[in-house]
Amino acid sequence: MTMKQKYAAKGLIMIGSLRKAGVTTYVKQGQVITRVSNSDEKRSNTLGQFNQRQKMRHTTALWKMMKYGCKEMMFTQRKTAYQNFASLANRLPTVFVERIHMTEASFLMPGIPISDGTLPTIKLELGEVDGEPALLTDLEKDKHCYQEKLFLYTAEQTGEDTIPRVRFSMREILRTKMTLVDGHFVLKGEEFSDDKKGWALVQVIGERCSAQTIVTRCTFYKQYTTEEAMKKSAKSYGGLTEAPYLSPQ
Repeated sequence: MTMKQKYAAKGLIMIGSLRKAGVTTYVKQGQVITRVSNSDEKRSNTLGQFNQRQKMRHTTALWKMMKYGCKEMMFTQRKTAYQNFASLANRLPTVFVERIHMTEASFLMPGIPISDGTLPTIKLELGEVDGEPALLTDLEKDKHCYQEKLFLYTAEQTGEDTIPRVRFSMREILRTKMTLVDGHFVLKGEEFSDDKKGWALVQVIGERCSAQTIVTRCTFYKQYTTEEAMKKSAKSYGGLTEAPYLSPQ
């Protein structure tokens, strides 16, 4: 009598599977089957794979913080808003964090996608107007739609001494509250001098929106993009493999 016949004869009932000490036990067609598992195999973790996993980790962390702080997520160019955001966020620099913070740490950096749509992108730049910090735009006085809405998204780097996180918020902006400079609208205020904050101005007309990314002076994230940060992070995951690990055939 085989092991699986022996278990079946005793009427043992099990739902799902049990993996322990290198052995996997599961039910198939009413019988309990035991096989040697490959639980001791080392997961392939080349530098390329590790980079991509860290990118996806950061993308997920950013998305969670954006959903928490912004009531409207303007991503309309893929099947879901998250797919749209993730495809764009994958272009951001890789930031390396230790495993203990892998689901929480997020970093403010230039280029974080805030929206993606078919309206023309608003060109944004941080500068000064009459000696006052400002967010400069290429929005022109006579080129707008009466149905237009403008939303200012603000991102702020927090937790520099604990767990780094980006906090997001948004508010509607009226052109009547903006300043005209050389025929273009700008937003003025001391907040635009803060090197721990970033901004994106999104134009919305009906179901359409402009494609915008964050502009910021923040450089805090850069210390997490170095080779030293990569090695420290990789070590917390068990290190890197020099080549893809192949299971024996």
